Parts: sequence; structure tokens; C-alpha cells
Amino acid sequence: MAQFSRLDVAHAMKETGMIPLFFNNDIELSKNVLKACYDGGARLMEFTARGDFAHDVFGKLTKYAIAELPGMIMGVGSVTDAAAASLYMALGANFVVTPVLREDIAVACNRRKVLWSSGCGTLTEIARAEELGCEIVKLFPGDIYGPQFVKGIKGPQPWTSIMPTGGVSPTKENLKAWFDAGVTCVGMGSKLISKEIIANKDYKKLEQDVKNALAIIESVRE
Repeated sequence: MAQFSRLDVAHAMKETGMIPLFFNNDIELSKNVLKACYDGGARLMEFTARGDFAHDVFGKLTKYAIAELPGMIMGVGSVTDAAAASLYMALGANFVVTPVLREDIAVACNRRKVLWSSGCGTLTEIARAEELGCEIVKLFPGDIYGPQFVKGIKGPQPWTSIMPTGGVSPTKENLKAWFDAGVTCVGMGSKLISKEIIANKDYKKLEQDVKNALAIIESVRE
């Protein structure tokens, strides 16, 4: 069951401005990545469940977060149906992120009052997701649409909260463009948790990179 309410999760997304995205089927490596992100200041993690037995890793990782990392909000991404969403919520997911708009996932998450973020690519999809209770819409793939798309959406729908994923990198130029356009937060995967960091198990670098990215976000928001 979720440890945090959907209102708490939405607040943390808006407050920190960034969600690291990560998947690996090695539980010890995953714990080290999670702790490095936590020590760097991140308070949310989207576990992108794309591999075999991902649910097993997620369950163990969530137990670790509850026991060792107070205030860390664990969520799951790449969820494509209500059955998977229900499984991960049973394993402690505090939020569910989807690559596409799925009404069955909306129903499953709303029933348990768990925040869900729907992958959308048109204004019509965004409006429908919000009608179904989506608080923060995932813009995916972000690199295809870009900050100008966000500006266009915020014109007729200034109330819409958007989280781009894909095409986000931890540079001042990139982050400033997204936040100037009006995003609420960003999802960042391999540009932040790189293959090199994983290969070298350079968790101190990851911690510093997370800290730097959050500092940039804070500065461009001012």
C-alpha cells in the first residue's frame, strides 16, 4: 500500500521539480543508485519497470526505501495496464506513470487514491487525462515535442501541470527552456543516471549530479 497520499506526491513533484528514472534488475546496484539520488536531494524515484521480474526488484527496493530513506517516494513507470498498476500498488508504489493514456489504469489508481501520471502527446489526450483525475500529465516523448509544445498547451489550459520525460538533460540551458515554458517538473533518466555511472558504480558522481541538477532547477525557477 502507498505510504504517501497523492496530494503529498503531487506536492513533492512540484517542490523538487525533478524525478529520476531508473531500472536495473540488480537489487544491490539499484539500492546504491537510489541512495545516491536520495543523498543528492531527490525525494522521488520512478522505477521504470521494463525488465523480467521487475516487480520483485521494485518490492525489495521499496522496502529498503521505507526502512532506510525516510521521505523517499517510490513510484513505478512504464505501466501499460490496470493489472500491472494494481500489482505495483500492492508492492508499495506511491505513484504510477504510464507511456500512454489508459482509462483502466486511471480507475485502478483513483480507487486507491494513488497519483497516476498519463503519457500524452496531444491537447485532446491531456484534457481527457485531466477529466479522469490526472494531476500531473507526462509529456512523452519530450524530445519530440519540446518546450514550445508546453507553451502552446499552457495558453488555452494554464491550469495544466506537465512533466516532460525524454529530451531532458541536467544542463542549465535545457532545464531553463523547459521551466521557462511552464513545466511543473521533469523526469530524467539516462541523461542523469548514465551508463558510465552504472558501469563504473560511481555513486558519488551520481549524488553530485543530482545535487547539481536540483540546484539548477531552483535557480531557473527564481
